[in-house]
Amino acid sequence: MTVIATESLSKRYPRVTALDRLSLDIGPGVTGLVGANGAGKSTLIKILLGLSPATEGRAAVLGLDVATHGSAIRERVGYMPEHDCLPPDVSATEFVVHMARMSGLPPEAARERTADTLRHVGLYEERYRPIGGYSTGMKQRVKLAQALVHDPQLVLLDEPTNGLDPVGRDEMLGLIRRVWTDFGISVLVTSHLLGELERTCDHVVVVDGGKLLRSSSTSDFTQTTTTLAVEVTDSDTHPDGTAALRRALALAGVTLHDSDEQGLPGAGHILLVEATGEATYDTVRDTVAQLGLGLVRMEQRRHHIAEVFRDHDRGRLAQQQDAAAWQTTPQQSAQPHYVQKGAGTDGA
Repeated sequence: MTVIATESLSKRYPRVTALDRLSLDIGPGVTGLVGANGAGKSTLIKILLGLSPATEGRAAVLGLDVATHGSAIRERVGYMPEHDCLPPDVSATEFVVHMARMSGLPPEAARERTADTLRHVGLYEERYRPIGGYSTGMKQRVKLAQALVHDPQLVLLDEPTNGLDPVGRDEMLGLIRRVWTDFGISVLVTSHLLGELERTCDHVVVVDGGKLLRSSSTSDFTQTTTTLAVEVTDSDTHPDGTAALRRALALAGVTLHDSDEQGLPGAGHILLVEATGEATYDTVRDTVAQLGLGLVRMEQRRHHIAEVFRDHDRGRLAQQQDAAAWQTTPQQSAQPHYVQKGAGTDGA
C-alpha cells in the first residue's frame, strides 16, 4: 500500500522554488524526511494536507488526491506542527478533547480517547494543569497527543524534537517509534538532525532545495562498508599510538584513509583501514600487539545519511569549479581564420 505519492510536485513562490519536480512513493511504517531549513519539508506537508495548492504536479495521501480531497485527507491524518501553537490557559485534557471533537468524535468517545492518548504520551498525571505552565517537552507531547487522538491512519510530525534536550529527544523518538509498532499508524517525521532518523525510521527521504537527493530504506543508507574503524590507546614507548600504528600498517602494505574523528578520552584519532579480507584483521591485531598498544575497538564502518549531503555538496562544488574554470580560460573562436592572399611578406 502506498501511503504518500507525489509526481513531479512543484511549489513556486515569486522569489523562491520550495519544491522542484519532487516524485516520491512512501509506504507504511516510519519515514523520515530530512533536509536543512528551507529544504521544502514544511511546504510538502502543507500540500499533503490540502492546505496549500501545488504549482504543478500531483500528490495523493492514502489514495486520495490532495487537490480534490483535502477535507477527507485531514479526517484520516494527524498533524503535529513545528511551532508552538497551544492555548496557555486551558489544560491538556480540555485541548485534546476539543481537537477530538473537531475530528468528529462524540463527547464520550472523545474523553475516553483523550485519557488513553495522554497516558500513552506520558502526560496522564499532569493532564489537568494549564498548558501555559508546561515545559517544552510537555508541550511537544500535547501536540503529539492531539495528532493521535482521533486514531488516524497517518501522522505528519514536523520537527517534533525541536527545543528538547538529549533525554527529551530520546523519549520523543521512542514515542514516535511506538506510534507505528504499537498502533500501526504510519508516520512521516521531518528533521534536520540526521542521527535521529537513522535510529527511528524504516525509510528516509533526503531533500535539498526542494529537490529529491535520495529515497531508500534506512538499512540501505547505513549498510556496512569495507572500511574498518580502529582505535588504540597510547603507551609509554609510543606516546602517539595512532601515529605509530599508522606508520607500521603503511609499511605492512595496508591501505589507510584520512580521518579527523576523535576517539575516546585517552585514545587518539580513529584510524580508518581498508579491509581487503580476513587477513587485514589479523594484520591490524598483530601490529597493535607488537607495538604494545591497547586496542579499544576494531569494527566495520557503516554509511551515514550525512554522506548523501557531503557527496551532493562535492558534486555541486566540482560543477561550480568547472564552470569557473571554463569562464576564465580564453576560448578559441569557433570561426575559421583566413589569411588574405598577398597580405604576407612573402606574398603567400
